[in-house]
Amino acid sequence: MAAHSVKNAPKVLVLGVGNVVMGDDGVGIRVVQQLQREYRFPKDVEIVDGGTLGLDLLPVLEGRSHLIMVDAVETGKEPGTCVRLAGEELPIALETKVSPHQMGLKDLLSVARLMGQAPGKMVLIGVQPGSIEMGTELTHEVSLQVETMKGAVLKELTAFGVQCRPVSRAVNECRD
Repeated sequence: MAAHSVKNAPKVLVLGVGNVVMGDDGVGIRVVQQLQREYRFPKDVEIVDGGTLGLDLLPVLEGRSHLIMVDAVETGKEPGTCVRLAGEELPIALETKVSPHQMGLKDLLSVARLMGQAPGKMVLIGVQPGSIEMGTELTHEVSLQVETMKGAVLKELTAFGVQCRPVSRAVNECRD
């Protein structure tokens, strides 16, 4: 069987959302920023700090086949509990918003579906926040999960057929 060609590579968006001045709500942003610093991705993979943009992110979704969102998510579980949600689980998970941007995220996905721009595969890598009070620091429970969340994103990328390599002196690019 032929190697995975660039022409067939998925158009993947890894989207970190949240507010970095509201404690654990900023975890998605921190995870994508670390991925941007620590890894090189093929040209068909884009890592985006979506902040609290909500519907303003609609153009960023256009033409994507795969979407991985990274965010704090209300699960009712212990702070620091990581979750992976996919498909129809996503709208349900976004019903209980942690912060105002999540309503924007739910609306974003709804509008994208209505416009036929929703990626075919969507996954949310989330963590139960401990605190979303004003402040730039993550709680201890959530900060312990940043590496786990990065690993979960990389695992999803691998499942989508994307291979990335850590930034190092010898390796500066991912291959697909």
